[in-house]
Amino acid sequence: MKQLQGKIVLITGGASGIGKILARLFLERHATVIIWDINEESLTETVSKFSLIGKIVGQKVDISNSEEIKNTAKKVRQDYGNIDILINNAGIIVGKYFHEHSTLDITKTMDINANAPMLITHEFLEGMITKNSGQICNIASSGGLISNPKMSVYAASKWALIGWSDSLRLEMKKLKKDIYITTIMPYYINTGMFDGVKSKLPILEPEAAALTILKAIEKKKRMVTIPGYMYRLARIGQALFSVNFFDWFAGSFLGIYDTMEAFIGRKKQ
Repeated sequence: MKQLQGKIVLITGGASGIGKILARLFLERHATVIIWDINEESLTETVSKFSLIGKIVGQKVDISNSEEIKNTAKKVRQDYGNIDILINNAGIIVGKYFHEHSTLDITKTMDINANAPMLITHEFLEGMITKNSGQICNIASSGGLISNPKMSVYAASKWALIGWSDSLRLEMKKLKKDIYITTIMPYYINTGMFDGVKSKLPILEPEAAALTILKAIEKKKRMVTIPGYMYRLARIGQALFSVNFFDWFAGSFLGIYDTMEAFIGRKKQ
């Protein structure tokens, strides 16, 4: 707990779901927390509630808008200097067959899930490099490991996020910088974002998933799947088996390809 004391942590999507739980966990460990969220009402409610625990600041940001990212990041740097830990957590999913997506569905999903983490990190990475210290945690998805019907654009965004995140880790290593990159790839989490999903594999509980993410940051882990067997299941299975066999295994045996059939998702606020 002491290693997080006094750290400045920025969490996107910090007013709901996993982001909100992470904000509380960091506050309980005496870090200063800045949360970005597009929902002003949830933002105000979260800051009001968690200010009883520690120092928390909420900023309304639409991270699909590059100018808002740039302007709000500038304000963070002016008010707090360099941040110590960045958690790119915010994400959205449409949950339709690809041909049912609108152009806006596609661009918005890619902007929030893939482009925003890169743009936000770009705003703060120079400061981390200058002081040769920092951590970046990117919340991807097991959907970035295994393809799935009704998740085509979401999967594309998470595959992109995973590739960029781990490439960034290798760049920091090559440059001999003490900046640690953690890529998190969870299965479905029961936060409301995936309401309606039916799964043979256990759906994750938010508190336990958030604790796993926090511990991964504390231990400076590189790539973490939740549950832990998901990486081996995907990578080894895809490497050893034919496409037809893996489709049977993931689709028929594990039922993954049918998980989104009754998808509802989080109600718009």
